[in-house]
Amino acid sequence: MHYIEKIDDKISNNDFTYVKFVGYSATSTTADRKYLMSQDANKIALPHMGEPYLLTPGPLTTSYGVKQAMLRDWGSWDDEFRAVTSEVRKLLLELTGDTDGVLDCVPMQGSGTFSVEALLGSFVPRNGKVLVLSNGAYGARAVETLEYLGRDHVVIDKGDYMPPRGDEVTAALIADPDITHVVVVHCETSSGILNPVAEISEAVYAQGRKLLIDSMSAFGAIPLNINEIRYDAMVSSANKCIEGVPGFGFIIARKDELQAAKGRSHSLSLDVHAQWAHMNKTGQWRFTPPTHVVVAFLEALRAHKAEGGVAGRGARYANNRDVMVAGMRELGFETLLKDRWLSSIIVTFFCPAHPAFEFERFYGLMKTKGFIIYPGKLTVADSFRIGCIGQMDGDVMRAVVTAAGETLNEMGVDSATPPEFALKERAKLAA
Repeated sequence: MHYIEKIDDKISNNDFTYVKFVGYSATSTTADRKYLMSQDANKIALPHMGEPYLLTPGPLTTSYGVKQAMLRDWGSWDDEFRAVTSEVRKLLLELTGDTDGVLDCVPMQGSGTFSVEALLGSFVPRNGKVLVLSNGAYGARAVETLEYLGRDHVVIDKGDYMPPRGDEVTAALIADPDITHVVVVHCETSSGILNPVAEISEAVYAQGRKLLIDSMSAFGAIPLNINEIRYDAMVSSANKCIEGVPGFGFIIARKDELQAAKGRSHSLSLDVHAQWAHMNKTGQWRFTPPTHVVVAFLEALRAHKAEGGVAGRGARYANNRDVMVAGMRELGFETLLKDRWLSSIIVTFFCPAHPAFEFERFYGLMKTKGFIIYPGKLTVADSFRIGCIGQMDGDVMRAVVTAAGETLNEMGVDSATPPEFALKERAKLAA
């Protein structure tokens, strides 16, 4: 299924629309050489402009409706846009399970990292101390942020992909009574591991400390119900599991913690308390918001709700993962993680040991077939990643597998088996 910049024609019948890509016959009967778009409104359509799928943890492939929502201009101070902001905050809070009204939502301009810095700078007192649970690039980034902020911190470093566990957290908190906060990444997309936040939360609050969760790539698809997993604040972004576009993040926090954050921030623009107080008073953002992005996000939130919320979105992503992983394993690829730790967000695969395999060429050939994959971030072995989130379903993931198989053939790679040392490294996780 080759990616071509334009769709040549469409042939419709009462059941499906068959989309022909230039280079393939419109009468081809090979299912993986054409997409079948059901006329059912709930069926996911292919990218409207023929662009390749983004198999990354965000930015990701968005719906045409989300893109269309950005065509109108909005006044950031206007009543209509203030109503948009209000509805966005309301719908996000609905995803937390908060029926007692203990939480509030504060959107913040900028990328997800802006919001992580706002979170750490606003909720950790200047005399506080943070325990960072790090097992990848985003835990490491939290450490770097705390260094910039001048906040005292210690780290449990689990390397590239090993999960932090509750008993380790308990031991660290008992050993250091000065620790006030614990920070954990919900889904560490460096490896694709879903960290055990429930047991970490239990350990944190059993020792009377506070938990901050970076749920950037998980919120909206992986449950984070405040009644089941306690936290004081969490952070996520518009261009992840809600399927919006980049431009802002959001912090969801306990109202008492938002009140306590007054005067803590190191930054004018990243002051969560100031943004919260101003929004609640005026309905406006303190500084110019990304208006088109916010309106697109509202469209994405409504679609998320129509799909069944966290459960519905999570089920589609889990099916995407299962279809793709099964197919890639049939081709001989090996996942970094065993099934227990595989998230439904992104999956890391070891690169084949075959001497003809070169990731840059593999990437380029996959792109010509309509799929942009993600390079790996492991230090222990060469790897690459394939995302499961965005406007994709099982049919798309089967096409991904077909494209990967064709690419291996084109490269002259007859075995996708990884190096022996990579499998030995993976065995450490099982132990």
